[in-house]
Amino acid sequence: MNTARPPGPRGHWLLGNVVEYDKDRIAFLRRHHREYGDVFSFDDRTVFTIDPQLTHQVLTATNHDYVTELGPFAGSSALHAAGEMISPWMRARRVVRPALADAAASGMDARIVAILDAVLDRTAGRDVDVLPVMLDFAGHAVAELCLGEDAAGIPELLAANHAALLPFEDADYQLPAWVPSPRNRRFVRVHRRTMETLTRLVAARRAEPARRPPRDLLDVLLGAHPAMTDKSVTTTLWSILVGGHGIPAAALTSIVRELAIRPRLAADLADEAGPPAGAAPSAGAAPSAGAAPSAEAAPPAEAAPHGRLPLAEAVVKEILRLSPPAWMMTRVARTAVTLGEWRLRPGDEVLCTAFLIHRDPRWWSQPDEFDPARWETARPAPGTYLPFGAGSRYCLGAAVAMRQLTLATSRIAQRFHVHAPNAVAAEPEFCGRLAPAGLRAEFRFGE
Repeated sequence: MNTARPPGPRGHWLLGNVVEYDKDRIAFLRRHHREYGDVFSFDDRTVFTIDPQLTHQVLTATNHDYVTELGPFAGSSALHAAGEMISPWMRARRVVRPALADAAASGMDARIVAILDAVLDRTAGRDVDVLPVMLDFAGHAVAELCLGEDAAGIPELLAANHAALLPFEDADYQLPAWVPSPRNRRFVRVHRRTMETLTRLVAARRAEPARRPPRDLLDVLLGAHPAMTDKSVTTTLWSILVGGHGIPAAALTSIVRELAIRPRLAADLADEAGPPAGAAPSAGAAPSAGAAPSAEAAPPAEAAPHGRLPLAEAVVKEILRLSPPAWMMTRVARTAVTLGEWRLRPGDEVLCTAFLIHRDPRWWSQPDEFDPARWETARPAPGTYLPFGAGSRYCLGAAVAMRQLTLATSRIAQRFHVHAPNAVAAEPEFCGRLAPAGLRAEFRFGE
């Protein structure tokens, strides 16, 4: 067993590798992967791995040897606190997992399509920044899934949280929480307002008679036996809301880019979906920019069921391979553990680079080619396909996300021609959730 640190670039004597990494993150990783191999050090506490077997080992050992990424302002006690949260979080996962399974999630299909219709109808005839539009859609969809009729105002809070978190995702350093910087104050203010709102909603629903059957995830959580505390319910809602917001939005932004670049693919998807039901609404009939999407504001939602959209599903899988929104997954060692031939200390971070694993020719044929047809036979080995992670912290909403993304991909191709002159130039931005930077598009009603 080698007890030394993995090799890696030394970097600047004061700033280490931060400046070089921030110039071009993926070029930095590719370069040092070639030089040092599948495991290399970024600094004294951080290790990158591009090895599928080691990545799978780390992800499946989460909750035992590792915890998930610590949040902004994580102090010296954060590692212990994260360990104490494992048991209640895993119990909450067991409670809501059946409600997020593929069969159960199918009950949301019509609403997902109606929400997407209403959001995109508001853009009719206008050139728009695609990512905020998809964040709007994903925010309304996950808010309704979690809170049903009490979802009003939650998409706006999710948008505020997304904006407040971006500076932390873009930077490789952060000032301590006690420094009153603008980004620190903004994050604390938005997070506090969100948690207070969710706490009020949980308490109000708790005071009502139990609803049978449950109508949303909050009902499911409040119906757990033995009962969950309000704090645990609130924390679980927060995790699902945030996870169901940024990741689907980033994936859909990448999907829109491909539809704009590949009109033949868009036409094939439209053929698979069949003609849209109802006439396209006029711009004047669309809901106002501040209005929540409603089923009545959109044409009847008659997209084909998830299982009858094999091309759309293959397109989603291929986009999640080429541009996984969670392109980097961080785990923090709870104790002294081994990573291959290397030994890690408590508090060391392991960054598992899904993007590079997904494009590695050792595991994928023509890895940089967009080829949905590969999913007719593809059976990825463990650790080689990680859009939703792996192990005990495998994305709880993976089935919901696949349904949502498949339906949305099909519906966009079914109803719209995507016109995006800057689609080719809008390259993925490697910070936060991976999505094409600055992609703009016009969603033109199909003829």
